[in-house]
Amino acid sequence: MDTNQEPSEFLTTNRKALTVNLDAMRYGTFAEIGAGQETCRNFFQAGGAAGTIAKTMSAYDMTFSDSIYGKVGRYVSMERVVKMIEHEYALLEERLKDEVGDEKTFFAYANTMKAKSYQGGDDTHGWMGIRFQTTPGGEPSEIYLHCRMWDPENVQQQHAVGILGTNLIYGAFYLYENVEQFIESLVDNVGNERIEVDLIHFKGPAFDGVDERIANLHLVRRGLTNAVLFSPEGEITQPSEALYKKAILVERGSFRPVTQVNIDMLKCSGAQFIQEPSVQGKDVIVLAEITMNNLLASGKLDYEDYLARIDLLGATGNWVLISNYFEFYRLTSYFRRYTKEMIGVCMGINTLLEVFNEKYYSHLAGGILESFGRLLKNSVRLYIYPMKQKAYRRYLEIQKAEAAGEPVGAPVDYTGKSGGIADDLLITCNNLRVTPQLTNLYLHLLENGYIEHIRGIDEQLLNIFSRDILSAIAENDPIWESMIPAAAADLIKENQLYGYKA
Repeated sequence: MDTNQEPSEFLTTNRKALTVNLDAMRYGTFAEIGAGQETCRNFFQAGGAAGTIAKTMSAYDMTFSDSIYGKVGRYVSMERVVKMIEHEYALLEERLKDEVGDEKTFFAYANTMKAKSYQGGDDTHGWMGIRFQTTPGGEPSEIYLHCRMWDPENVQQQHAVGILGTNLIYGAFYLYENVEQFIESLVDNVGNERIEVDLIHFKGPAFDGVDERIANLHLVRRGLTNAVLFSPEGEITQPSEALYKKAILVERGSFRPVTQVNIDMLKCSGAQFIQEPSVQGKDVIVLAEITMNNLLASGKLDYEDYLARIDLLGATGNWVLISNYFEFYRLTSYFRRYTKEMIGVCMGINTLLEVFNEKYYSHLAGGILESFGRLLKNSVRLYIYPMKQKAYRRYLEIQKAEAAGEPVGAPVDYTGKSGGIADDLLITCNNLRVTPQLTNLYLHLLENGYIEHIRGIDEQLLNIFSRDILSAIAENDPIWESMIPAAAADLIKENQLYGYKA
């Protein structure tokens, strides 16, 4: 039968398993720990499994598992699933390579899952992966992914894991040349409301030229997860490992590119954050967060542009979270998966005004009151960076031009010299005016410490806008180099980003 299905043809789980079973080239091992033996069961039920499955394995008891695969720090981890796959694949080659190695492409699939137990618990997640050949005797390639299970019952979670595993195996065999299509197929027949895939790794000759970071950004774009996390070195990181039980300080921005203002905002708010009584003595992680939400709505997404921003932020030593969250309360709820410690959110005056815009909360029954109730519960504080009157007018100019679809003109003065006393007046969270109907709400939050002014800032930086930096780079005006961190400037020059020309 034709195993190269048309991209538009939607296959059931049974059909995918049967396709693999009837492919005379495929032969391998299934090893599954936790959440039942659901993946291999799909292949047995489809029929024709005798030509595909060399062995199924469930070393469920920890002592037996350790004796077979060796000890690891955690049983539900990538380290464990890698050991499982390495062991089972080595046995395949050892026992069958001389007999059928010239006719078959070997594979070893494994998962280790923590489904909902009879004792309860919401941390239901796991790892799965596959090592596979694309040609008989060829060098194998590998795919590993981390998932979360959102079904309320154990049996439903087992079922979802089985579907995901079948999709992974089918996609590895027949969709590996189109990574975006492969990623989208992972939630076929199960949906992203039941299974979340929040990290994926590719390795081997089948994925030469594949940028793993773009693949993980595609997880966010297609809704398989709501956020992916990058370390300062630009590596994909499992959020539960980086955020677990830590106090979190986050700044949302476009960071196109990262500016001296962004760094000053994090530095000064961080100095206040770590002095909070509930934060002292706790591990702290500082994040720069970029939301895809607006670009997802417009349908325009430039992955290379995102990678440039991730690299520039990494050059300044920052972790980067790429999310599809628009409302801040969704972002802080995401962090609450991993920590109960204090969360600080730093933002500029312009962003604070957007947070107080009621039009964004019409979908909530309680409107803006409900949004703030969700945002500020469980020890969350907003740190607000001030803005000069002159910079605020510039912000309004940019907003008006972009709303009208008109080009944004260059600022009158790059050097930031004052045009008068009024230009240098600071707008802070303490003197900010919001719409009259929200004034009492705003004052309540301010007076009760939910909103706090960022102190100790460098006022000389307050005339800097990313838009003006991009204009200066395009016009070859060297003033832009003083507007961004030196490490980021060096990277822009080295990689000729944003139209830079030596």
